[in-house]
Amino acid sequence: MSAELRVTLLQHTPDPDRAVAIAGRLCYAPVSAADLKHEMGADDVARLVRILVRSGHHSALEHASFSFAVDGVSRALTHQLVRHRVASYNQQSQRYVNFGAGDSFIVPPSVAANAEAQTVFLEAMERARVAYDRLVELGLAEGRTRESVQEDARFVLPNAAETKIVVTMNARELRHFFQVRCCNRAQWEIRALAWEMRGMVKELAPNLFEGSGPGCLYGTCPEGKMTCGKPYKPDDVDGPAAGRA
Repeated sequence: MSAELRVTLLQHTPDPDRAVAIAGRLCYAPVSAADLKHEMGADDVARLVRILVRSGHHSALEHASFSFAVDGVSRALTHQLVRHRVASYNQQSQRYVNFGAGDSFIVPPSVAANAEAQTVFLEAMERARVAYDRLVELGLAEGRTRESVQEDARFVLPNAAETKIVVTMNARELRHFFQVRCCNRAQWEIRALAWEMRGMVKELAPNLFEGSGPGCLYGTCPEGKMTCGKPYKPDDVDGPAAGRA
């Protein structure tokens, strides 16, 4: 069974645009941040956030953070995700949580589109599940604890095994994440995740995430000779993640 990507924004800094604007304005203000909170109007906030982003004064962006629950993704995705080190993660443990019969594997679209390839893939997944279950049975029969059995049995589970993770990033890291992972050259699964997350935070903090995403949305691709040669069209900027090539 294949799972589907599901992203939930668990919590975030209240009024993220304003939090960033206050932090940036404080550097040049003779008053406290608490005073600035009440003095700055909506237009002032929008203007200052744009200036901070354009000028590269990105330390102020670190004062706004966003926490997401991500379900229905593969271990292949999370291995890539945790490479973004300026973030916090908690992932479902394969040591403490049994990978049972109701759990899923993530099937790549290219595999699902080919009947023969999908058959080969699903057969391999089932063999892995059978091996996992048998290793758990043998270990428990030896009197070992379930946790110690499962931490060894999980070695036969593939990258396709479905997992769940909570991730928290600040706005500065999110902008970097969107720049590299919304790109056409990013792996399809993490690219879909990045576009989904971008859509969520852009609604909450439109000024903070204005101009976020891959470089080809706004000008020349920064990938140089590694470019995919397929720039996004204007309609792609805020469109759904599904169907992006």
